[in-house]
Amino acid sequence: MNREMLMLVDAISREKNVERDVVFGAVESALAQATKKLYQGEVDIRVAVDRDSGDYETFRRWHVVPDEAGLQLPDQEILLFEAKEEMPDIEVDEYIEESVESVPIGRIGAMAAKQVILQKIRDAEREMLLNDFMSRGEKIFTGTVKRLDKGDIIVEAGRVEGRLRRSEMISKENLRNGDRVRAMIMEVDLTLRGAPIILSRAAPEFMIELFRQEVPEIEQGLLEIKSCARDPGSRAKIAVLSHDKRVDPIGTCVGVRGTRVNAVTNELAGERVDIVLWSEDPAQFVIGALAPANVSSIVVDEEKHAMDVVVDEENLAIAIGRGGQNVRLASELTGWKINIMDANESAQKQASETDASRKLFMEKLDVDEEIADILISEGFTSLEEVAYVPISEMLEIESFDEDTVNELRARAKDALLTMEIAREENVESVSQDLRDLQGLDPALIPKLAEAGVHTRDDLADLAVDELTEITGQSADEAKNLILKAREHWFAGQE
Repeated sequence: MNREMLMLVDAISREKNVERDVVFGAVESALAQATKKLYQGEVDIRVAVDRDSGDYETFRRWHVVPDEAGLQLPDQEILLFEAKEEMPDIEVDEYIEESVESVPIGRIGAMAAKQVILQKIRDAEREMLLNDFMSRGEKIFTGTVKRLDKGDIIVEAGRVEGRLRRSEMISKENLRNGDRVRAMIMEVDLTLRGAPIILSRAAPEFMIELFRQEVPEIEQGLLEIKSCARDPGSRAKIAVLSHDKRVDPIGTCVGVRGTRVNAVTNELAGERVDIVLWSEDPAQFVIGALAPANVSSIVVDEEKHAMDVVVDEENLAIAIGRGGQNVRLASELTGWKINIMDANESAQKQASETDASRKLFMEKLDVDEEIADILISEGFTSLEEVAYVPISEMLEIESFDEDTVNELRARAKDALLTMEIAREENVESVSQDLRDLQGLDPALIPKLAEAGVHTRDDLADLAVDELTEITGQSADEAKNLILKAREHWFAGQE
């Protein structure tokens, strides 16, 4: 039997043009799988085949894990202190082995063994092809549509296959068998059978790579694409920066008579591209990202990472874009939340904020309207600013003397302390069932308490827009949290 096994190994090695060692590894795996069937649990078996004689030994082994970790897989693991009783010098992540009876090849069945071996060989061949392909360092996969697989498109390039998922296609494209396709290589997932290279034509990275291929100055380091936002197949924005004052970043990416940007657009089913000049100044960056709309004024809120952008009536529709597309892409490109408004809306919001600040100062600092308005006119909007800005800045206010400044600062600090004590008491009133809610970030609890949300049912009763207003979460995050809070309402129902 051992001689027959050696002959089988040699035959498969020649037929498949792979190393004998790879085939021996497949034989060992086949024998190990057969041995596992003799045991009740999920045991770990190792088989060692002598490459010259064909003789083989079988071992059951246990993985050594730290004592504090406990046994997650009792049939395959052993605690360190137990392992040291058998082998004093053994360490964590090593193995203890015990020789067990080997399964005769005849009991596996020649055909079954051959099937396992051939599958291992196919896996090895597939891995070799993938490794060879990935070693080229290519970022774009170019191939031909081979077939459809559960809505995904399988793209073939030589003997290597990529998988283009439906969600990663450009929606208005209709790809058919035999069509030539280019797509971005996003990842390699060896657990997927058939086509392990995951592709995308919708990812921003794909557009960036297409520009890199069309614009040599990017590869040379003279230009850099800082960010990209896409509505695949419809419209996109890219932010570019020049590292050489002699190179115009926008004109260079557009190309002579638009040749470079048109090449990218044609590859992406006519997707229109706005090329924006990147700026370190967030406000300037946002103004550029909202083009072709003209911005009248802009107010930056660092704390909320948001900007109020004021445009005139003529530019309002352009700034927002069809279905909100322009402002949404600008927000994704810059990383800032952008609120578009006209002059009237801006004035109303500013008046509302001024009223709120005036009321806050009059109530918490116990001052009259005149003092409150002086603080507002000098740019103060919060108690923290009154309490902690450098005292020299407040002394520059002509209407205030040193005693007034010190008194205002003291009152602001007292008010903040009182508010913090009240906030802590409010947080303590939040029920344990809300605190224990899966998915609830503990940092959100003070915000919920301040808004009067103290129980799981209080949270469950909220609408999505109400929760986003309280916590600043995205709509999807708020929706998931509310649904989680409502689960106990339906417990026990079919």
